[in-house]
Amino acid sequence: MLDNMEADTPQMKLVNPDPPLRRLDDAGLAEVRALALRQGRATSILMRVVTFAGGQIEDVLKRLPARTRGQVHDGVRAALLRSYELAERSRGAPVRGDRAHRLLATVSGAIGGLGGLPTALAELPVATTLIFRAVQGVAEAYGEDPLSAETRMECLRVFGSGGPADGDDGIDTSFVGARLTLTGPALNRLIAAVAPRFATVLGQKLAAQAVPVLGAAAGAGTNYAFTDYYVEMAHVHFGLRDLCRRYDPAEVVREFHRELAARKLPVRRT
Repeated sequence: MLDNMEADTPQMKLVNPDPPLRRLDDAGLAEVRALALRQGRATSILMRVVTFAGGQIEDVLKRLPARTRGQVHDGVRAALLRSYELAERSRGAPVRGDRAHRLLATVSGAIGGLGGLPTALAELPVATTLIFRAVQGVAEAYGEDPLSAETRMECLRVFGSGGPADGDDGIDTSFVGARLTLTGPALNRLIAAVAPRFATVLGQKLAAQAVPVLGAAAGAGTNYAFTDYYVEMAHVHFGLRDLCRRYDPAEVVREFHRELAARKLPVRRT
């Protein structure tokens, strides 16, 4: 009888060969606190100024024909999909650092604002792609393959983190650590969920760029600010994903929410 039990022991060990998830230690808690603090800092003074400036003239957009407003929303969806596809086609090309993407986005915004709203709309896909590439660079810094389908879809999720004008900005932690279904319908559903939030944020940018020539300065400032914001939120998103690979995901998310609550920062659970 004892011999049979001993013979069965190796087989029993194969039932769950993976080691148990690590509990958060002091080092892990420090990383969680740093990410919560980073989310709080994401809405910088520059971003608040841009939001205020855009809010003063966003009635310009409200007075636009419905067809033009529809172009904004359709343009955002198309730009997000285009950015996702271009990211895969650029396989082998180096992913620039945060600073380079901020500079490129600033120049692009200045050019886009020269002709007012028409050129601002035309520049929208360029700005979206530059921000997407910056977010890819952050993903790579946290050990993810920036060109894989899963990582590119995670980059799209960062665009759903809102902006300083929203009351529920921040990373949607219900997605952290979850595996994605890598299919065409799943991609379309993700873009459909992200696009409205990103379009709302871009409304501030387009409003600020609505005045020709003066819009060049506004375009440069808003593009810099938006790139900075989404880069910071990307650090939070991919930082949490990295922690969830090393520690118990439920514990990571719980502690992250606790830190946000302690700082009176919004928590998103959709």
